Amino acid sequence: MSQEMQAIGVGQELPSLVKEEITHVQLVKYAGASGDFNPIHTVVPIGEKAGLGGVIAHGMLIMGFAGQAITTWFPRKNLRRFKVRFVAMTRPGEEITVNGKVMERITVGGESRLLCEVMAQNSNGEVKLKGEFEVAEEEKGQ
Repeated sequence: MSQEMQAIGVGQELPSLVKEEITHVQLVKYAGASGDFNPIHTVVPIGEKAGLGGVIAHGMLIMGFAGQAITTWFPRKNLRRFKVRFVAMTRPGEEITVNGKVMERITVGGESRLLCEVMAQNSNGEVKLKGEFEVAEEEKGQ
């Protein structure tokens, strides 16, 4: 196990990743990049007609923010599992902060891992996404 991973303790909070306010242009660009052209994400009148009060961000965009945070905390090659549940809609103008916490050390198939939680919320503290992920404490073959 690397010294850096040994230094991480159960219960340790991981540094926050703060994303700038989500913009309508960002949603249009994400639609193009992801291929998700559902108009509730890009066309305000459609979002209003759907009862959403305007457009909403793609859930996978918010999950992408969480993934970005995870890969700033740990090497991407060590990520073994990542799952989330979408809790609330995210709208343009919201600033999203992603936080994480080490929950426990586990062993899966002989590999030592950290089980961590991840959460994204807006600046008012409204939770948008909750999930968990596992990272290997060392690379396979070391």
